[in-house]
Amino acid sequence: MGLIAVPPGEVATIVTTLEMTRRPLPAPIPDSPLRLVRWPAPRLDAYRTLFRRVGAPWLWFSRLVMADSELAAIVEDAKVEVFAVTDRQGIEVGLLELDFREGAQCELSFFALVPELAGKGHGRWLMAHALSLGWRSGIERLWVHTCTLDHPRALRFYRKSGFEPLKQTIETFADPRLTGHLPRESAPHVPLFDPASRR
Repeated sequence: MGLIAVPPGEVATIVTTLEMTRRPLPAPIPDSPLRLVRWPAPRLDAYRTLFRRVGAPWLWFSRLVMADSELAAIVEDAKVEVFAVTDRQGIEVGLLELDFREGAQCELSFFALVPELAGKGHGRWLMAHALSLGWRSGIERLWVHTCTLDHPRALRFYRKSGFEPLKQTIETFADPRLTGHLPRESAPHVPLFDPASRR
């Protein structure tokens, strides 16, 4: 057993891919004061603001580093469905993104609520919507991935929702707190190793 060094300025995480290959039995959607609002072809600035709001605590950065044209090609695609979760005041507090671009399957590309809503049953409400929207005619597989930087209960939540682990991979990437794509105080549970501070 050996240890693999992580390059200076980078972060490493274990990514777990999970899948569901059978439609679950119909179940009522739990009550919630939240609403799910479809964002067809969302404005890129609004999308990135929400992405950062729900994802910064977990070092989500992928959509923040994309060129506008690259991001627009995804979120404006008719086979990609973006939903904002809003509270009673209409404030966006969550994100659900379903990607149907691969035949006969749906990827839960992004599934998140702001940390303040964790542990209050809202995740079950959002997952019920995700499964209802994802399992449409012609879909044979739903899949999602999570990683060790995510909420500590994320993997258990996905398994409890009916997803089965398929594979694990190791991902390394430049720390978005050092590249300026996220504030340095983001994800305090992930150590920040700044090579410049060691000179």
